[in-house]
Amino acid sequence: MKPEYSLFLSDLAHIINAERIVTDPLRTLALGTDASFYRLIPQAVVMVETEQEVIDLLLLAGKHKVHVTFRAAGTSLSGQAVTDGILVRLAPTWNGMEVLEEGGKLRVQPGVIGAHANRKLAPFQRKIGPDPASINACKIGGIVANNASGMCCGTAQNTYQTIESMRLVLADGTVLDTADPESRTAFMANKPELIEALVSLHQQVSSNAELKARIQKKFSIKNTTGYSLNALVDYHDPIDILMHLMVGSEGTLGFVSEVVYRTVEEHAHKASALLMFADIEKTSHAVTALATSPVAAVELIDRAGLRSVQDKPGMPDYMASLSDDVAALLVEVRATTEHELEHKLADVLAALSDFDTLHGKAFTTDPATCQLYWNIRKGMFPAVGAMREKGTTVIIEDVAFPVESLAPAVLELQSLFKKYHYDEAIIFGHALAGNLHFVFTQNFTDPAEIQRYADFMDEVCVLVVGRYDGSLKAEHGTGRNMAPFVELEWGAQAYDLMWQIKHALDPDMRLNPGVILTRNLRAHIEDLKPIPEAHDLIDKCIECGFCEPVCPSKNLTLTPRQRIVVMRELSRLDRAGHDISSDPRFREVQAEYQYQGIDTCAADGLCSLACPVDINTGDLSRYLRSERNQRYQGRANWVAGHFDTIANTTRTGLKLVDITRGVIGDKALASVSKVASAVSMKALPLWHDAMPQASHSAKPIAPAVADADLVYFPSCASRNMGPAKQDQDQRSLQQVTLALAAKAGVTLTQLPDQQSFCCGMPLESKGMFEQADAMRDQLNQALLTISDNGRIPVLIDTSPCVFRMSQQLDERIQLLDPVNFANQYLVPQLDIEPVDDAVAVHVTCSTTKQGLGNELIALARHCSTQVVVPEDITCCGFAGDKGFMVPELNASALAPLKRQVKDCKEGVSTSRTCEIGLARHGEIPYHSLFYLLDRVSSAKAAVAS
Repeated sequence: MKPEYSLFLSDLAHIINAERIVTDPLRTLALGTDASFYRLIPQAVVMVETEQEVIDLLLLAGKHKVHVTFRAAGTSLSGQAVTDGILVRLAPTWNGMEVLEEGGKLRVQPGVIGAHANRKLAPFQRKIGPDPASINACKIGGIVANNASGMCCGTAQNTYQTIESMRLVLADGTVLDTADPESRTAFMANKPELIEALVSLHQQVSSNAELKARIQKKFSIKNTTGYSLNALVDYHDPIDILMHLMVGSEGTLGFVSEVVYRTVEEHAHKASALLMFADIEKTSHAVTALATSPVAAVELIDRAGLRSVQDKPGMPDYMASLSDDVAALLVEVRATTEHELEHKLADVLAALSDFDTLHGKAFTTDPATCQLYWNIRKGMFPAVGAMREKGTTVIIEDVAFPVESLAPAVLELQSLFKKYHYDEAIIFGHALAGNLHFVFTQNFTDPAEIQRYADFMDEVCVLVVGRYDGSLKAEHGTGRNMAPFVELEWGAQAYDLMWQIKHALDPDMRLNPGVILTRNLRAHIEDLKPIPEAHDLIDKCIECGFCEPVCPSKNLTLTPRQRIVVMRELSRLDRAGHDISSDPRFREVQAEYQYQGIDTCAADGLCSLACPVDINTGDLSRYLRSERNQRYQGRANWVAGHFDTIANTTRTGLKLVDITRGVIGDKALASVSKVASAVSMKALPLWHDAMPQASHSAKPIAPAVADADLVYFPSCASRNMGPAKQDQDQRSLQQVTLALAAKAGVTLTQLPDQQSFCCGMPLESKGMFEQADAMRDQLNQALLTISDNGRIPVLIDTSPCVFRMSQQLDERIQLLDPVNFANQYLVPQLDIEPVDDAVAVHVTCSTTKQGLGNELIALARHCSTQVVVPEDITCCGFAGDKGFMVPELNASALAPLKRQVKDCKEGVSTSRTCEIGLARHGEIPYHSLFYLLDRVSSAKAAVAS
């Protein structure tokens, strides 16, 4: 480490806890990676929790002359969030939001995910203006810093246009709150040189008609190349100028700790159409016609883009047979009422009346079809990424042209693709704003290939700027990618203004150097990220970071993206001939990955739902566990062949714990457990008061199979783990389920030797695939037999087990999740009197993956007038036995739970093991939904009789 950074970190340790300062090689690599194709490894990664910590850090950075880069979600694409200095990341504490003026405004901190801000505004039919494709992962800090826009917001609803106020920290630690008159006054008095510089910049532009006109023209279309010079035209107050210069400044001018947005309407009624035109010229003319009609969004897609998604489910059959010249427009119209929507659609169709389309002009209001269209559009970038050759990078460039120039610009771009042999390249974009994205794949391991990319980008710049005076970066930010070309686009006068801005606000060049402004004309082809082959399960990853918000270990160790980054680096080092014995960095990274990457991966699979290329990083973790656990194959074989012994031993063990608890008490048992866990090196779990007691066995019922409505197969967990001691209802889940079924008049049958069977999920999670499959096969045969080859549906009382079985068992077996069973067999036959007590609902990973989350919540609302669904909790992190053996994963995943359920009397879910962790960290009882449903229901008269 460089000496100045060592001194900086030594001083920083007096301000920030050591656990929030990362310097080890594994985590600096993993945490330092973003979605761009650049790789810089920071000297240290620092997690800041408060604005004061940011101030103190910046003061120390100035003292020791080290440079600092701020990072929100790391979804940016142009290299603006990577550094070889100090990377400052936001801790989970930066998640404050406050709705103002009945949804008209939103006060929000930089750590809030964009979609979560919109979720907060949804009850008011409002949303923030920016709508980037990454909104489910990107954070407000990045949205502001990049002036991100998206498919619908255009230039009218981006952050620059909709920001009301800002709280910011400058490089010297000065704080300004533009909404606070006292703060503004103090800032004017304490920063006279900066105020003078801002006034001078404004005057330079105002007095130069040509320069002013140039700035206005450049921002008439989307533009994020360089700084927001339009602030020098649009505003005269120096503080207003400063606030708007901060927008789009990519962390090079200061830190934004809070903003207030003026929100925009979220229309209740929408209609979409996918319109096909004979060629790009006709398509572009249609865009011009639509520009004056009441459309909310118009997306242009070239033939190559259509080809990349034509085989996706739900796409029209005709798409595969379209000619090579065809292009499409995806059009959306929005309105407050149905009547207004009808009028707008009529106006849009009138605007299109002079244009022939290949397959009609029908708009649909079906939400599923509309969502399909827009999901397909959002999936074009990753579609190319998923099809690329191993070891190559997927690149998305982002330019803008005057709308009237779209047709020739697209044709010339396509010619450049052919010239440089980017045969897989596709074009799509936000046509109303003249904004085009083009996606292609690139090999950065070969110097000749790097030169090909450099030559191609040189010609792209000539095309965009020289021929059409467009924007080299329309909405993705300048970053490192376009920093060498800012002067080319803007000219010397405007470029000099940008350097004046930088010197005025960051005179020592401490903040994110090399981003937006650089004197290095080769910066865009330096520090390129290697993407080596690592494993078939993950090689498609484009490192976008969309997976990170749903990962339960995101605030503890690594996320799916970060796990893949480390695996790729280990693969690269191995292929390069590095050896553990001789390379200490390789040895340390590999050793640390066991805990950081494998042991703390919940393997819940939710990352695959968020991943645009469908990667389940849990599959990788299970594979790696399989490699590690080869020496335990004999034990796994024994478990698979003697599962009834294991299950009975588990119940016996829980009974012994119950007896011990009764003799020595809770505190003593907790102390003994702590010692035992330490002595066994965590082989024995820690005991706590949410731990289950032994389940009260319910003797399997076995009426004649022909008379049964359902087969009931209780999961291993519900057969062996009963309620916690403090739970009011001490019945086992089996007993409650049988009681509910009887109340609803549903006849059940069970396997007489059910304690011998398991779906194999516990062994699968350990990577013992062969033994897990053997257990699955035994259960499969038993269920086929008792269900009369699938004639009788099978109820499983635990959602994770249902999900595995649905993927693995004979397709003839009709499986019922607890949610399906309640909806189809119980609720119609029961009278339900909901309680007024607040009830928390946890939607398990498996429930989410089955698409039953909303149905579970609706069931809870049948049972209670007050239902709380805690926010920002996806997977609980208990993950089978992880909650016992790696309890810190469960604690981290559920850190936001307690404050959200403090007013709830109880919580419900559909997984016994999840409920253990939820009860512990929520500090309220959690149990199966069936307990609540049984308590609030009675048999309908017809059933009772």
